[in-house]
Amino acid sequence: MNAPEVVRITMLLNLLTALLKPLQEAGETLTKQIYEKLFVYAFAWSMGGLFEGEERQKFHKDFLEKVNAPLPHITAQRQTVDKETIFDYFVNPQTKDWELWAAENWTPPKKIIFSQLLIPTSDSTRADYIMDKIAQLPLIRSDKRGEYGQTHTLLVGGAGTAKTSVVLMFASKFDSEERLFKRINFSFATLPLNFQESVEAELEKKQSKIFVPLGGKQMTVFLDDMAMPERNTWGDQITLEITRQLIGDRGFYFLSKDERGTFKQIQNLKFVGAMMHPGGGRNDVPDRLKRHFFLMNMTAPSQRSIENIYGRILEVLFNPRKYSTEVISMRPFLIDATISLWEQVARKLLPTPTKFHYSFNLRELARVFGGICSVAQKHDYKVIQNSSNLNEKVPSNLFLIGLWRHECERTFVDKLVSYADKKVFTDMLNRVTKEKFKDQLGFEDEQLMTEYLFADFQRDDKINEYGELEEEAPFVYEACPDIEFIRNKVYQRLDGYNDKYPSKKMSLVIFDDALKHLLRITRVINSPSGNILLVGVGGSGKQSLTKLASFISKQVWFQIALTKTYNDNALKDDVKNLYIEAGPNGRQVTFIMTDAEIRSETFLEAINSLLGTGEIPGLLNKEDRDVIPLSCKKVYMDEVGVKGEDPSQTTLWNFFIRRVKDCLHMVLAFSPVGAKFRQRAQRFPALFTTCSIDYFLEWPEEALISVASKAIQKFKVDCTEEVKGHLEHHMGRVHNLISVVTQ
Repeated sequence: MNAPEVVRITMLLNLLTALLKPLQEAGETLTKQIYEKLFVYAFAWSMGGLFEGEERQKFHKDFLEKVNAPLPHITAQRQTVDKETIFDYFVNPQTKDWELWAAENWTPPKKIIFSQLLIPTSDSTRADYIMDKIAQLPLIRSDKRGEYGQTHTLLVGGAGTAKTSVVLMFASKFDSEERLFKRINFSFATLPLNFQESVEAELEKKQSKIFVPLGGKQMTVFLDDMAMPERNTWGDQITLEITRQLIGDRGFYFLSKDERGTFKQIQNLKFVGAMMHPGGGRNDVPDRLKRHFFLMNMTAPSQRSIENIYGRILEVLFNPRKYSTEVISMRPFLIDATISLWEQVARKLLPTPTKFHYSFNLRELARVFGGICSVAQKHDYKVIQNSSNLNEKVPSNLFLIGLWRHECERTFVDKLVSYADKKVFTDMLNRVTKEKFKDQLGFEDEQLMTEYLFADFQRDDKINEYGELEEEAPFVYEACPDIEFIRNKVYQRLDGYNDKYPSKKMSLVIFDDALKHLLRITRVINSPSGNILLVGVGGSGKQSLTKLASFISKQVWFQIALTKTYNDNALKDDVKNLYIEAGPNGRQVTFIMTDAEIRSETFLEAINSLLGTGEIPGLLNKEDRDVIPLSCKKVYMDEVGVKGEDPSQTTLWNFFIRRVKDCLHMVLAFSPVGAKFRQRAQRFPALFTTCSIDYFLEWPEEALISVASKAIQKFKVDCTEEVKGHLEHHMGRVHNLISVVTQ
């Protein structure tokens, strides 16, 4: 990202002020050496803070060292091996000396939910330090420009560099009695009205034309994907112009008819932004907006940071109180193998115009370990210890390798667009499996490459002698004895679906590929905050399999009923009802949306916001925002409340939104044909970053023959069984042949 010189100089002065102010207020005597260290630290981050890793090393070695700046002492080995620079150090306010950044302490929650995990690293800690210092600067109005100064932070970085996580960690330290936090996700279709509605929903009147956050508190507004809004014909991003107005002038204009054109002054707001690096079709933000922010690049985390993150998670999951030494000893092997595979995939399977979603970042690592976590946490069912319900007993560590391979395939293979790419990945997975596990554990290749199917609906409800439900079967994510076992389970559930919905009866053939897609959908929607994007041409079974998966998972499923008058307001009314089902009622809900139901791209703006933040601007009015969260109070007190403490309205609202995100599962069914699919990936990033992707390839010939066989069974054909068999094979082959010829 480019930043004008005046912006960089302002950044330098502001950061230096933020560092010196608390020392001066404490009455400390500062020597020349201390001033120089603080100046060098501020200079490095303001002039080189937008650099990537290699550029930072050059900046440190070729500039700072040559001007004899008072730098931290870094040994040659640490510079070469660990790539340490001044950016890895800070001036400790107590000792007044350079100190290496270290990750803050992390207290694991009782239950690990990957979508909610925020684990500090040295990278997040140093970003948090600067954000905190900048946020403490007082708002001072410029006499010349009439604008307020630079007391906000903008994080820039590639996909998966933890920009959002860093901001959420920063906000998690706020005292909710003093400071509120509001997250707004921008997309291509975010309009000024959407932005203004999002901000105004958090405000109350203080005086006639002066507004403040609810309760008169301070509020930090997080602008995620800030550079996304569309550029108009003249190259302006009008949504960012009203953003700049709010930040610089502290307000915007009333929209109501009786006060339209009158300026609404808004106090007590601070801002934090996050955006991708500009270029490659991605927008930059105007310099007039940049000047209000301290700009900082979030570089890709080091391997040590990644190992630290997942090492701490696996240490909590696989501990001696729950698992044997055989399982615990697998922790370093799983981390090493996953990182190695991830790096190879990112190098080999590169994005192209037709494979634009081939982006493999830290989110993929989280999904792999998230799948392992979902099994490991259900320790009472002893899935790993007893090798699940397999027909033969398998050593726990060997079974864990099979689980790891399965989760890697679900994370990486399912989003690939061709069988050739799938083979490339399988070869990499087999190679890494041998390299990382064979010599250390002594298993044979055949044992290591064993494939398992996993499903969480294998157990049956308990029915008493009178045919009444006595106890519902738990959902336990475990390996299947064999493919026929789970296929029969699916056919049983399909019969149950058809009995419950006779008017919507489905006649499905559960061939191998359809079964595997069904298992993938249930795997995702049964996870907290689990959302999935199904990609395939029309008629590939996306909707039917989703409805069956939702029924199997005992969820409420909803799909838009399109009419001529269905519009944005109708969509919001439908989503509002789903909010009530998922939030106060705690029901698991599957919301299916297909290409055909997207009447306007503004529909996707609402869904993008829902997936990103759990909120849609203008969805709930002030009365709803007061009443609906109150209905969650009893559940809040049961789950996380403290006896004798009455939760605030803000606390209940945040709990309500979290419940909505956990319980409302989006299933998007899109076709890859045409330019719209790629455009939506660029314009509405949350659709792709927050959703698992399952790509429906062309059905194999065996599947087509199975479907033809079931179709022919409905008719009385006057011929031998042999001829009927030939006819079934002919229909399957012709379908495949036409598909090949027309490509």
